[in-house]
Amino acid sequence: MAFEPPQRLVRALGETAPDGDGWLEKLPEAARQAVALRELTVDRVQVPGGRTSLVVLVRRADGTPAVLKLAPPRFRPEAERAALAHWDGLGAVQLLEGPQTAGALLLERLHPDVSVRSLAEAKALLEAAGTLRRLWVEPPAGHSFESVADRTGRQAQAMRASAEAEPEVAALVDAALAARTELLAEPPEHRLLHGTFRQSKVLAGERVPWLAVGPDPVVGECAFDLARLVRDRVEDLIASPSGAATTRRRVKRLAESLELDQERLRGWTLFRAVESGLRALRVGRPRDAELLLEFAGWL
Repeated sequence: MAFEPPQRLVRALGETAPDGDGWLEKLPEAARQAVALRELTVDRVQVPGGRTSLVVLVRRADGTPAVLKLAPPRFRPEAERAALAHWDGLGAVQLLEGPQTAGALLLERLHPDVSVRSLAEAKALLEAAGTLRRLWVEPPAGHSFESVADRTGRQAQAMRASAEAEPEVAALVDAALAARTELLAEPPEHRLLHGTFRQSKVLAGERVPWLAVGPDPVVGECAFDLARLVRDRVEDLIASPSGAATTRRRVKRLAESLELDQERLRGWTLFRAVESGLRALRVGRPRDAELLLEFAGWL
């Protein structure tokens, strides 16, 4: 079978590595090797798929449906493997046993076309938040996961550079960086976090109704993880005349439902929205940037 990467993946990888990194060229052969090593039968490549990996729907030698996921090193697939192994199917997709190869994960098959976004907004937020709660566990001893402080430190450097290049966003950047400084002044909470959680990362399953996929794991406080969920369906929020009020209510409701400090959630939501908006600007997605920065201004 020809393992042709979906165009969505090709475009997204082009944004993160404009000069290329050779991974796409090696991908078809890497996929063939991963399939042969595990004695898998290929059903199809998932389309449109994700922005950071090739997802192949496969069957194991005994006919059990599964998913083979291949990702470039810069998206930390080995950290994803370690997190999924630690969660061991609790709240997240199950990592399946078998031969291990760098950058390739064999996972239980969920329903790839049915995410929690298919639910009405209030129900979707409730189910997503409940799934996220199950992931917040103590990290394994001796782990090598990145900390929230380190990850946001790298992001803060890029944000400062963007503020110099785009003076009109300087005030928002200053507010986001000040929020980060204040949030990190407290003794850190050490929980294993999903890292990139949102409604589209929660898929329908057979073992339980909803399971998280695609973590970019990080260790830190739970409010950081929940912050990305606050801005889900941001395009609908921006289009609504009551978007700003809805956003503030969402912060309050999510914080209360997961017993988190509302102001800390608001602060991380601000930081992450500004960071994402500036990143969208850098890679040539001005419409996404406009939405995210307008949303950040409401916080």
